[in-house]
Amino acid sequence: MPHWKHEIEAGVRAGVLVCGVDEVGRGPLAGPVLACAVCLPLDLDRKVQKRIKDSKQIDREEREELSEILRATVAYAIGQAEVEEIDRINILKASHLAMLRAFEGLSSRPAHALVDGDRAPNLPCPITCIIGGDAISLSIAAASIIAKVERDKIMRELAAQHPLYGWETNAGYSTREHLTALQQHGPTPFHRKSFRPVYELQLPID
Repeated sequence: MPHWKHEIEAGVRAGVLVCGVDEVGRGPLAGPVLACAVCLPLDLDRKVQKRIKDSKQIDREEREELSEILRATVAYAIGQAEVEEIDRINILKASHLAMLRAFEGLSSRPAHALVDGDRAPNLPCPITCIIGGDAISLSIAAASIIAKVERDKIMRELAAQHPLYGWETNAGYSTREHLTALQQHGPTPFHRKSFRPVYELQLPID
């Protein structure tokens, strides 16, 4: 269950502004990678706190409701790296770029960042990397919820333009439905051409 331990260790009780940062969309074959940075107040409603979990552990309806509540009550910002950037600089660097953009989008500059994962993006403040942070840190978990809901919305909008790939349900991940459509219809401009299942379709056949 996510808790305040890492935020407190970073100094939030002493008035240090701490943000949690998480990304969503590193694995899909299509669509952007998104990151969210969230600064949670210590006096966040207890009922809301108890509902915050890793976004993957919450069903869609609950996730969307929580995202709406969080957007209305906490400081947050979303950053994104486009497919062209993913293909040009690689997915890890693009994820870190999205994290930086989210961090820079906050109205107040945090003095410490808690980042999900084991590799630190280049943020202009001290960073604590937390493996599995979205299941441990309340602020990272909150960031994961907002980022997941926002990216799913983007993928549903892209699905309306490209309805053959099932993005409204698979969010661009490599499901059987998505891979079959990719084989049958080829990639769209929103597919990541540097990812193997897409890249292999572009190789010449001997």
